[in-house]
Amino acid sequence: MARRRKPIKIKKANRGKLRRTAGVKKGKKIPVSKLRQMKRSKNPKTRKRATFALNARKWKKTGRRRRK
Repeated sequence: MARRRKPIKIKKANRGKLRRTAGVKKGKKIPVSKLRQMKRSKNPKTRKRATFALNARKWKKTGRRRRK
């Protein structure tokens, strides 16, 4: 039986910080082009958040078919 992974927890204080830095309205997705720009930021925290967001896009989403 496969083990179920625990969901990633982001502290409440840090939720939405990347979106605010990107200048995107609440409820809208941050475009990939903007995330790639932010990945080259001088600020290390912004770089880290953008890298996390780009990686998280690749994770398995619910409701999708599995590849065989």
